[in-house]
Formats: sequence, structure tokens, C-alpha cells
Amino acid sequence: MTQKITPVLMSGGSGTRLWPVSRAARPKQFHALGTARTLIQDTALRASGELFAPAVVVCNAAHADLARSQLAEAGVAPQALMLEPAARNTAACAVAAAAWLAARDPAALMLLLPADHNVRDADAFRAAVAQGRGAAADGALVVFGLKPAWPETGYGYIRAATADGAVRPVAAFVEKPCLADAERFFADPAYSWNAGMFLFSAAAFLEEARRLAPEVAKAAEAAVAEAAVDGDLVALGDSFAAAPSISIDYAVMERTDRAMVVPCDMGWSDVGAWRAIWDLADKSDSGDAFEGEVVAAATEGCLARTDGPPVVLAGVKDLVVVVENGVVMVCAKDASAALKTAVESLKANGRAELL
Repeated sequence: MTQKITPVLMSGGSGTRLWPVSRAARPKQFHALGTARTLIQDTALRASGELFAPAVVVCNAAHADLARSQLAEAGVAPQALMLEPAARNTAACAVAAAAWLAARDPAALMLLLPADHNVRDADAFRAAVAQGRGAAADGALVVFGLKPAWPETGYGYIRAATADGAVRPVAAFVEKPCLADAERFFADPAYSWNAGMFLFSAAAFLEEARRLAPEVAKAAEAAVAEAAVDGDLVALGDSFAAAPSISIDYAVMERTDRAMVVPCDMGWSDVGAWRAIWDLADKSDSGDAFEGEVVAAATEGCLARTDGPPVVLAGVKDLVVVVENGVVMVCAKDASAALKTAVESLKANGRAELL
């Protein structure tokens, strides 16, 4: 029987560019954003079926009940909810999950997935995972490279050593490029977007993490050894907070010589900003997307959503208006960086209750 793959859903992100909907108490993965289900529900359902074992979910301890209830609503029963005592980025999260899985099955394969992304073609996603399974079982650290849909400057890229093949050696991970480089990458089939999705054996990843990021590995593995287990709850120990806050890309993937890439096209979005929500939404003939009681006249390309109070838009273009839990936010549709700065200002001014 072919070995099943354990999805590991990373649910520790905060999604500040989607404020005020995404907040500390309920970040973006727990919202339906351009989809009928919440992002974590869709991610869990996408990574289910004959290829997969029950998922492991890694989340902030404060979100345990929310994660459990939303997954139950979608008919998903994770094998474990791993609770982080502090946010330490994706490297420590990946090591902790790998250590926990490897202790139970030395040959375990794990599929590391952000819980807050959108994938429109679930069949293409599963086909890509199936393509990468053999390389992962042989000890490769597999990353999924998404076919660029446009010359994006806000994503990292993967350069494959060859321009063909279902699974290709990685030649380099490339930082977010300038527009001229992004246009060149877009035209070159050796380049793909790095969506932060990985497949590897837990044991192989631990080997590389111990070699390349020993401080991360030491702290995260100690946290697993110290974990308090109550049924399916795995509360990581306080040693977790000692791990450097670094991504799996910087800590391991960009430094290993065992990286392979599976190029794929699955209709992916990181749902990272309000523009992405507008892109995903059903729109009117004028390109507007509204949710809740919204009255509009002579508008074009606007996104508006309200959780109660009516919103009236007149004679405006390419705006985002969000009314959520007593907060009104208005920004240009492509002003995600400015919105993040505004959220940081709220934090600096002691308005944590709004975040």
C-alpha cells in the first residue's frame, strides 16, 4: 500500500494587510474571503482523500477552539492540534511538526501548507503532490513552484536547474525581483512562484534543519519533548519561544542541496491583500464586489463589505471600504503596504483593542 502523506497546516499567520477583518483574535485563515468556506476549511478539505492521512494543525494556542470548531464544521478531524506558545515563523513550526511525526513513524511524509491560501483547482493540487511524493520518499525536500500568472514583484521565485521535467532540481531561490527581472522570469519556464508549500520526509527535513538551522531545531525539538498532550491537543513546551523567528525558506530551503521543485498550475492565490479578495470575488458589470448592505452609484472596480451598517458609495473608483466590528477602513485597492503601515501605527499608538 502506498504510504499516505500527512498534511501539516500552518495556521499561525496574522494577515495584517486584510485588517480590519483579519485581527489577532480571528486572523484571515478563519474567514471566508472570496470563498464559501473559510480558508483553513478549504485548505484542510483540499488536502484530504486517498493520498492523505489526517492532518496536523499548528496554530496559536489562543486559536485552538476556533480551529477545532471550524474544521469540525467542514467534517475534518485532525490527528493533532499543535499549539504554539509564541509565534516563531515557519521554520520552528515545520521542525516541531516533523519531530512529532518522526517520533511516531520514522518514514512519515509531511506536506507543509499555509492554512490561509486559496487554490481554485484542487485536482491540480493533488496531482502535483502525487508527482512529488516519490522524490520526497527518496530524501528530497520538495517545493511546489506555481506557474506565474503575471510578472509579480511581490513574490519570491524558484529557478529550476532545467526547464522541463515533472520534478526538477532547484538551482536557486530568488528574492522578490524588480519589475524588469519579474518580466524576464515570467517569460522563462525555469522560473516559478514560491508559494511556501513543501513536501518531504519528516526525518530528511530534521536532518537538514539540525545541520543548517541548529538553534531552530534544538528549541523546536525540545518544545516537542516538553509538550503537554491532552487527547489531540499537543501544547508545545516553553522552549519553543527560544527558537529564532525565521522562515523555513531562509533557514533550510535556500541552503540545502536536496531541494527539488514540482512546477504546477493550480489557480493559487496567497489572499494577501484586499486586491486579492477583489480578484476572487464575483463582480458586477462595473467590476464592483459588494457584501452586506451596500448602495452604489457611478462606481467602478470597488470592493465593499459591511457586517451591519449600510455603506453608500458614489462616484468613486478602485476603493476598498470595509466596516467590521465597529471599525471603518477605507483605502485604495492596491494600497496594501500603506494599510500595513496604518495598522502598525495603531499598534504603536496603543490601540491593541482594534487589532
